[in-house]
Amino acid sequence: MTPRRRRLAILLRLAVVLGVVAGIVLTALGPATITGLLPYFTIQSNVAVGVFAGYTAWCALRDRPEPPSVLKGAVTLYITITGTVYHLVLANPASPFAMVQPHREPGEWWGNQFLHTVVPLLAVADWALFDRRGRLRPRYAAWWLVFPLAYLGFALVRGLVVDRYPYPFLDAGQLGYDGVGVSAVGFAVVFWLLGLLFVGVDRLLARRRGAAPAPPAREDPAVRQPTASG
Repeated sequence: MTPRRRRLAILLRLAVVLGVVAGIVLTALGPATITGLLPYFTIQSNVAVGVFAGYTAWCALRDRPEPPSVLKGAVTLYITITGTVYHLVLANPASPFAMVQPHREPGEWWGNQFLHTVVPLLAVADWALFDRRGRLRPRYAAWWLVFPLAYLGFALVRGLVVDRYPYPFLDAGQLGYDGVGVSAVGFAVVFWLLGLLFVGVDRLLARRRGAAPAPPAREDPAVRQPTASG
């Protein structure tokens, strides 16, 4: 990474960190509390991407190797899920799982936008502009489902204890476990396809940037050694 690109990467990653902090603090100014926010996938994915962005900003500042692309792909996918589910499912009146959007004071409104819109867009921009290309594999899309599936288990177990579920498509009290299972399978398939989309975009950008693995030397005339004439 050139010094100029490194500076841009640091600025963008610091913007992600600030967006996460601002989003959580401003949202907590409303009726929600920090501890009340923690069970939400939105908060967990934002915290994950914020910590990751802070660490990679430090790596860029120190010119240190960054974490593996598979890890960056994972946290970027999770924050993308947050933004996508919010806008297409929870805040979409046409969705069967739409949530009633309460009136929000300006500070809380901005906090909501930071967490669901600004941070996801910044994180995807960082991944697209500054991640190393050509390192993602299709099998990673399945591996990346581990955290959403673990979150599903957490939400259901917590719901048994407190009789409250963070999202309507996980509400076993309303849908029953069969209904939650059907919606979970549907979301898992969509998330898997979204992960495959990340892999496909990574490969496309690799080809455009010339980052694809180099062919063997015997197939590349430019790197062949001259041979003595007979």
